[in-house]
Amino acid sequence: MAESRPTASATSPGKSTSVQVKQSGNAISWLAPIACIIAGYCIWRFLMGNPNDFTTPGKGWFWPEHKGPKGAFNAIYEGGIIVPLLIGMLLMVITFSIERFMTISKAMGNGSIADFIRRVQFNLANRDVDAALRECDKQRGSVANVMKAGLRRYKEMMNAPELDTEQKVLSIQKEVEEATALELPMLQKNLVFLSTITSVGTLVALLGTVMGMIKAFSALGEAGGGGAAGDLAVGISEALYNTALGIGTSSLALIMYNIFTTRIDSITYGIDESGFTLTQSFASLYK
Repeated sequence: MAESRPTASATSPGKSTSVQVKQSGNAISWLAPIACIIAGYCIWRFLMGNPNDFTTPGKGWFWPEHKGPKGAFNAIYEGGIIVPLLIGMLLMVITFSIERFMTISKAMGNGSIADFIRRVQFNLANRDVDAALRECDKQRGSVANVMKAGLRRYKEMMNAPELDTEQKVLSIQKEVEEATALELPMLQKNLVFLSTITSVGTLVALLGTVMGMIKAFSALGEAGGGGAAGDLAVGISEALYNTALGIGTSSLALIMYNIFTTRIDSITYGIDESGFTLTQSFASLYK
């Protein structure tokens, strides 16, 4: 009876992978939206709606009906209760853009990813795995993390005579895939807020505009006569503040989303190239 060959997992009994699971809290995902909405209301109510900046201050605490804004900043207040929601969404875009910028910049590592991969390829061609690992320590990005995990398994496979070349390559490939599965979610986390605001921001602004138009035409119908045309024009201009704020917020969210996805795509490409480099190098050098 033919003896079956050992599988790739037999090389490291009791240890399936050298990749460490990243421990990262996600409190910002639910704390930031709440804080931004509250901050948006405070800006709208207490800064834009400062009674001293209106000729006819209104009464009430939650939504006083001020009239006669003294400046354009205060005129936004009269856009209605949808305005603080739009301001909160704008603050969310800014908050998550800063958070993603910091995370993705760290994931890009030090220096060019393409240059890093070329240096690793050079070291592997010279059979110097330790030098390739030192390059990973210098680069310190997501591509380097994946490459380092693969190189560790690469080094183990160099001293595994009980496996054939195909099994060793599969083991390296599996290690790279596991490392990639841990890196990519960290890069894409919280981008859903930017993509959602891109579409929802305009719809919320449209809701505020429609509410303002309904209010303006209702007031026109009650007043009657040509003298109410001026009040109608003022009401329409107030309603359109919602549109302007919503379009601006959605546009910023779309721009930032595209910037971050482009940078993530470059990291993903580097990770794919890293896996190809390791498997092809091992297959050609250690047949």
